[in-house]
Amino acid sequence: MSLSGWLFACVYDRMTASVEAAGLRARRERLLGGARGRVLEIGAGTGANLAFYSAGVEAITVAEPEAPMARKLARRVREQRRDVEVVQAPAEQLPFDDAQFDTVVSTLVLCTVNDLARALSELRRVLKPGGRLLFIEHVRSEEPRLAAWQDRLNRFNRIVAHGCNCNRSTLDAIRAAGFTITSLERGTLAKAPPFVRPLAVGTAELQAATAAVPVP
Repeated sequence: MSLSGWLFACVYDRMTASVEAAGLRARRERLLGGARGRVLEIGAGTGANLAFYSAGVEAITVAEPEAPMARKLARRVREQRRDVEVVQAPAEQLPFDDAQFDTVVSTLVLCTVNDLARALSELRRVLKPGGRLLFIEHVRSEEPRLAAWQDRLNRFNRIVAHGCNCNRSTLDAIRAAGFTITSLERGTLAKAPPFVRPLAVGTAELQAATAAVPVP
C-alpha cells in the first residue's frame, strides 16, 4: 500500500464535496437512473454512486483497484439495503468472464486508468452484446487554448490528483474501442480547477458485431 494511495483515500470525500454539491451528484443521479440488469461499476472509489441505482437493477458489482479505497468502499456497501459485490481489481484486468454485464458505469475513472485502450477493451469484453456504458468523465477541452493549458499542467495534475490526466481525449477512445455514443451532454465540472472542468456525460452502446472482439 502506497502512502499516497492511503492519503488520497482519506481526503477524497472532503476534497470532492464542493464539486458534488455544485452539480456532480445530480448528474450521477440522472445518469444512473438508466442502469439496467447486471451492473458493473469500475473505479468505484468510496461509493458515491451507490445511492442512485434503481430497483430495476438486477445485481451490482463494484470494482476498485486500490486497497485503501476498497476498504472505504466496503464500509459504504455495508450501509446499503441491497447486496453489492465488492471486487478489488483494476479496469485493465477485470476478473470476470466475457459478456457478463448489461451495464458498465464509469464516473471520473477513465482519466486515471494507466492504459485507457486496455481498460475500454476490458469493458467491451465483459459487456453483453447490446450492453451499455454509462459515463461521466472530465475530458480534453474542445477549446484550443484551454487544451494547451491542459497539456502544460497534466504532469502537475497527475501528481496532485493521484494519477489523473486532465487532457485525455476520452470520447475518441470510447469510439475507437468499438462503442457507439448514443447520447452525449457537454458541460463543466463546477467548482473544479478550470483545466479539469470540461465534462462529458453520456451513454455508449456496444454493437453486437464488436462484442466478441478479443482483448489485445
